[in-house]
Amino acid sequence: MDETSTPSAPLTAAEADTLDVEIVEALKTIYDPEIPVNIYELGLIYDVAINPENRHVDCKMTLTSPGCPVAGSLPGEVQAKIAGVPGVESADVELVWDPVWNPNMMTEEARLELGML
Repeated sequence: MDETSTPSAPLTAAEADTLDVEIVEALKTIYDPEIPVNIYELGLIYDVAINPENRHVDCKMTLTSPGCPVAGSLPGEVQAKIAGVPGVESADVELVWDPVWNPNMMTEEARLELGML
């Protein structure tokens, strides 16, 4: 936000719920480069927290392994994708390793797509 823009009004609970859905949909457009499933369905997104007062989003995510080839770029891509959702003023992404990701964190849809069901 630049100095000439006016701050957005705080979100109502319903607006925050809608924004949460839109953020999840945006995250579902990002795919792991080694597994043909989006990062949300893979279970790589641990938390998305929207501050309704300032429309800031904090996201906690992990990777399939610490040696993941996109460890340096994927968190920035996630941050940009979240920040690009209309209604989001700013976003931060924290890369965490606890709990350690495992295939049980994938959604049923992801396991089905990968032939694990």
